[in-house]
Amino acid sequence: MQDWYQMPALVLTALLLPAFGYLYARTRDIRNLLWFLAFSCTVLRMALLYPTASWDMVYGSAPWAAAVGQAVAMLAAGLFLGSLSPLSFRMGKRRILYAIPYTAPLMIYAVLSQALYRHAVPTGIMYWVFPGLGLISLGTGVLWAMAKGTLPTWIGTMVCVVFGALSFWLYFKTGLYWPLILVEAATHIITAMLVISVFRRFSPGVGVSFLGFLIWSLPILLISPYFHQPGLNLLLLRTIVLGKVITALGLILLTMENELAVNTAASRRERRAREEMEAYSRLTLSRRRVEDFDRQASEICRMVVQHSRFNRAAFILLQPTGLYRLAGSAGLDSATAGALDALAGRIPVAEFLALSRPVVEGSQTVKLDLRPWLKPGDDLDRLGFTSTLAVPMMGRSATEGGLLLADLKQAEDPLRADDLVPLEMLTARMQSMRSQTRMLEKLIDSEKFAGLGQLAGNVTQQLNNPLTVILGYASLLDETPRLDAQERKGVESILTAARSMRSTLESLQRVAWAPSGQLTMISVTEMLADMERLHRSEFLQRSIEFRLRVAPDLPQVRAHAQQLRQAVLHCLQYAMDAVEGLPPASERSVRLEATVEAGRVQIMVAHTGPGFEHPERAFDPFVPAQPAGDDTTGLGLSLCATILRDNRGKASAMNLNPRGAAVVMELEAA
Repeated sequence: MQDWYQMPALVLTALLLPAFGYLYARTRDIRNLLWFLAFSCTVLRMALLYPTASWDMVYGSAPWAAAVGQAVAMLAAGLFLGSLSPLSFRMGKRRILYAIPYTAPLMIYAVLSQALYRHAVPTGIMYWVFPGLGLISLGTGVLWAMAKGTLPTWIGTMVCVVFGALSFWLYFKTGLYWPLILVEAATHIITAMLVISVFRRFSPGVGVSFLGFLIWSLPILLISPYFHQPGLNLLLLRTIVLGKVITALGLILLTMENELAVNTAASRRERRAREEMEAYSRLTLSRRRVEDFDRQASEICRMVVQHSRFNRAAFILLQPTGLYRLAGSAGLDSATAGALDALAGRIPVAEFLALSRPVVEGSQTVKLDLRPWLKPGDDLDRLGFTSTLAVPMMGRSATEGGLLLADLKQAEDPLRADDLVPLEMLTARMQSMRSQTRMLEKLIDSEKFAGLGQLAGNVTQQLNNPLTVILGYASLLDETPRLDAQERKGVESILTAARSMRSTLESLQRVAWAPSGQLTMISVTEMLADMERLHRSEFLQRSIEFRLRVAPDLPQVRAHAQQLRQAVLHCLQYAMDAVEGLPPASERSVRLEATVEAGRVQIMVAHTGPGFEHPERAFDPFVPAQPAGDDTTGLGLSLCATILRDNRGKASAMNLNPRGAAVVMELEAA
């Protein structure tokens, strides 16, 4: 007798198919696509296996239709299971989903049992083909359950073993039909468990989907003769048909809940990012000097830790010495911060962040591996701080530093590009402000040199004439034969002091007026050799060890010869003054070295005396070079920097480890 109750269920399930198609088109989620395909198979099975008014198909009259219907039913069950547990195994170079070797034998079983044998138990070798297919599916199911997934291993394994053993018993006891019904029901039971295990929340979508799959597994009750009573059997069949509609509605609700959760999370992240950017915008960054700007690094790191998704932050910045250093940190203990600062000084500028790759697609933040620069026994290795995320600060010619981030808050929530946007904007703002601060410093220095030039011109003009008179009369007195020894000694002191003053005025005059004349080709090797011969005696008189080292085949430079010689003399005078005040037992040495690197000739004057108090301000005029220095040395180094700039070069100062300091003069090789 025909049951018209199945007709509305078939139509309603078919009408829900476009909803799954629309959800997949909107979300592009593979899980929604698998659900769409699974319900398509379900509708096809309902149309083939359940008789309607115009299409009366029963097992006897249409065995191939029944076989196809049962096969697509197993395919649908496998698609549902695979959508919630998409685990795979490797076979050679390919990865294969467990759902494929699990479902394929069951589909072959359905076609052979209903189309070929029509539920009659085969004989001979074919009698063992069906247990073999079941064994393949059972073995795959056990391996699938034992793989690392959301469902506890023991639950999946227990369900597979129990239902597998029961299906084999039914095959040998009853024949071909009931084992397949039992396996389909068991698959839906595991799928119902996976709904709870995967989504882990109490919601209408989860509850309805779980209930739908449980009802869908009720054909397992038909194994009992009790449910073969006409009234009870009809009620059970109607309930199973209703379960398919309930499952479809539940999965649609589940998809909509997931979309709502995604939108809510996106809105929450957007709000947090906006609040984070507002917090960073309230930062007042210093614009006076670069060192004042860098001192704010710790404050910025504390704000990053407070408002971002990271518990630890640190700023590494490039210094005028050409080395990186840890400018500030937050969330790092003192041991980690000290070890990171020591490591920063060993990182080559050309290698920093050069080979790193973005940690998230569409982001500038990279994953930085610190291990290439670690030394054996390094504290960072012992402390486990060997990799971190880094937001680069890109300058025009090199990476000027980076914001290091570690220890992600809410680690279960994956890092996204929008989590890093506020930090990248903050770092870009810092880089821009730091560059502006450096340009402002240069502007201030230019104005300072302009004022110094005017001052030097006025001082030279006002003092030259009186000084000429003093020198003239002192020279006349020195030529007078009637002076005794004491008087002659006083005249010589006047002449010495006046000539020293004349030398200082000449230096001031070079600051006041721009250099004139043509640039000439100069052999740095010959110039330094001449200077070594001329001033060796002065080093010996002061008990200072002097070493000269010039690289072979040193190229020539284009500069004003006298000015370049004067710049080197200023640096040598600074070095001699620095080591002369050391205790007698201390090492007192000065090194003069010349090398070539990247098409630039570098002349370095190094000493073992005290280092610079502020290396970046070593060339400021009338600023002591050392903590106990004098104005003359400061003026000499400022004149050195001025001469190098006038000759298209540059001068830099640095402190040496473990002691000492150096001035490096760079000129373009001709």
